[in-house]
Amino acid sequence: MARAERGISAPPEVVFNTATDPDRVSAWLPAPLRRTGMPGPELAAAELRARWRSAGSPDWSARLQVSPVDAGGATVRLELEADPAERRLPEIADESLASLAREVDDNLAPG
Repeated sequence: MARAERGISAPPEVVFNTATDPDRVSAWLPAPLRRTGMPGPELAAAELRARWRSAGSPDWSARLQVSPVDAGGATVRLELEADPAERRLPEIADESLASLAREVDDNLAPG
């Protein structure tokens, strides 16, 4: 398992809605979790949590938790699991959150 955390300068609800938007998922979620025909995420929207699971082999899962920050903005935590273990998992988790941050910026950009 790999964990990554990142601050994003946007309201937590905007971050969560961007992360779970079916039109934006393919821009940030790791490839094994965004194949055609994959089930949608399990959502706990009130807690700003989501979980994705792959169907098939290799087996992947992602857990996302968005939390508010006192100074404004949000903290995003991502846990990735792959079976069999993927040695690049920590790097993939960091890259995924960087991509999510770009998607949130694009979502907030006027126009």
